[in-house]
Amino acid sequence: MILHKEVSFLLDGLTFSVLQGSTDVEITDIVNDSRKAVEGCLFFCIVGNNFDGHDMADEVAAKGARVLIVSRPVAVPESVTVILVEDTRYAMAFIAAAYYDHPADKLKTIGVTGTKGKTTTTYLVKSVLEHAGHRVGLIGTIEEIIGEAHIHAGNTTPESCLLQEYFARMVDEGLDTVVMEVSSQALMLHRTQGFLFDYGVFTNLEPDHIGPGEHESFEDYLHCKSLLFQQCRMGIANGDDAHTAKVMENRTCELFTYGFDETNDLRAKNVELVKTPGQLGVAFDVEGTFSDHVQIAAPGRFSVYNALAAISICLQFGVSHVDIKEALLRAKVKGRIEMVPVSDEFTLMIDYAHNAMALESLYSTLKEYHPKRLVSVFGCGGNRSKLRRYEMGEVSGRLADFTIVTSDNPRFEEPMDIIADIRSSIEKTGGEFIEICDRKEAIRYAIHHGQSGDIIVLAGKGHEDYQEIRGVKYPMDERVLIQEILEEDRLNSAGKSEQGN
Repeated sequence: MILHKEVSFLLDGLTFSVLQGSTDVEITDIVNDSRKAVEGCLFFCIVGNNFDGHDMADEVAAKGARVLIVSRPVAVPESVTVILVEDTRYAMAFIAAAYYDHPADKLKTIGVTGTKGKTTTTYLVKSVLEHAGHRVGLIGTIEEIIGEAHIHAGNTTPESCLLQEYFARMVDEGLDTVVMEVSSQALMLHRTQGFLFDYGVFTNLEPDHIGPGEHESFEDYLHCKSLLFQQCRMGIANGDDAHTAKVMENRTCELFTYGFDETNDLRAKNVELVKTPGQLGVAFDVEGTFSDHVQIAAPGRFSVYNALAAISICLQFGVSHVDIKEALLRAKVKGRIEMVPVSDEFTLMIDYAHNAMALESLYSTLKEYHPKRLVSVFGCGGNRSKLRRYEMGEVSGRLADFTIVTSDNPRFEEPMDIIADIRSSIEKTGGEFIEICDRKEAIRYAIHHGQSGDIIVLAGKGHEDYQEIRGVKYPMDERVLIQEILEEDRLNSAGKSEQGN
C-alpha cells in the first residue's frame, strides 16, 4: 500500500489557508476520530450532528497530532500546523484519496444509489462479473468484501478515510473492480468525493430517511441522490421511476436506461412467475442492447428491475450473455428474499423488510404467487419510532393470512410491550395472529405448522446475526436457528424411534 505522507502533496488542488505552522511536514496517519489520534497524525475537525471535532483540538494535539484540518480557528500549541478549509468533510475526501495514492483510479468503480434495491443490485453485479472472470470488491449495508476478507459494515457507505483505505486494500489484493452502495447521507457528507465513479446506478426513489439527522425534506433527499450523477462517467438508471428525470436533471454523465417502458435502452418483456418446490423466481425476456431469456431465483417485479440494473452494468464490461444468465440464476443475497431449504411442501425465506413500505412491497409481491397461506413472522426494534410497529402490524394483519408476532431487537424496551403495540394494529385489521416472544420458538412454530403451499417469511432481521437486548448484542442468526430446529427435530425423531423399538 503506497502512502503519501507529505502534507503539501495531500493539499494539492484544494483551496486552503495556513493559520499556523507549515505544510512542509510529514504525517504518520490520517484520522477523524479523536480516540484514534496518534503521534504525528493529521486530524480532521469534523462537525457532526452530536459532536464537533474542533472541540477536541486540544486533546488530539496533546496526543501528538502534527496537523489539524479545520473550518474555524482553534487554539493549539504553535508546534501544530493548522490548515483552514471551507468544509473539512469535503477536504477529507480529497486528502484521503491522495494519502492512499488515488486507489479508485486503479479500479473500475460502480456506485449504486436509490431507496430500494441497492444491496441486491451490488451482489448481483458482483456475482455476474466474477462469473466472467473479474475480481470484485464490495462495499455496502451488510459487509465489505475484499478478497477473502468479509468485514462487518458500520455505515452503508464508510467515511472517506476508511473508504479510500478499503480501495487501497482492494488494489493490493489484485482486485480490478469495486461495486458499492452509495447512500444519500454519503453524498450529502461528501464521503464519495475525491474520485470519479466509472458507473453510477439509480434504482428508484421513495420518501425515506427524512427527519432529524437525515434529510429535511423529500426534495433534499432527491437532490442528494442526484449528486452521484455529477460524480460519474456513465449513469445507469431505472427509466420507469417517476423521479428519474428530476434526479438526472443536472447530470454531467452519459445516460443508459432500463425498465419495462419502450423508451428504455434495455427492456423486460413477457414476465413469468416461477414456482418450484421450496423456491420462487421470475423469468422474462430482455430486449434492446441485450436480447435473451433470463431467469432469476428471486420473486417479483422488483427483482426484474434489480436484474436489469445488473445486466446494464455488466454489458458495459462486455460480459457474455451466457455468463450473465448463469450468474443471475444462481446469485443469492444474504437476508434479501433469501430462501432457506426446509421443505418441498412450503417455502421459507428470510428478508430484511423492517419497515411498513418494505413489508408491503414484499408481501404484495408474494401474494402474486397465490400461496395457500402467507405466514408473517416479525417483530419491531425497541427505542425506535413507535409508528413503525403500528404500521408494520397493520400491513401484516392486512396482507398476511397468519402472523406470528415475536421479538426483534428490543434494546432497552420490554419485548412484550413492543408486541402489545403491534397487536393493537393487527387487531384492527381482523387478521389472524399469535404471539411468541422467543424468536427461535416463533420460527419453530412456523416450521412445524407449515402447510403445503405456504410461503413463510421471517421478516426484519435479514442479514443481521445478533439480537440487541439492554445494550448487549447477543449472537443470533436465523439461518443457525433454523438448522438448530431441524437438527433438534431429527434427534427427537430418532429418540422416539428408538423408544418405539
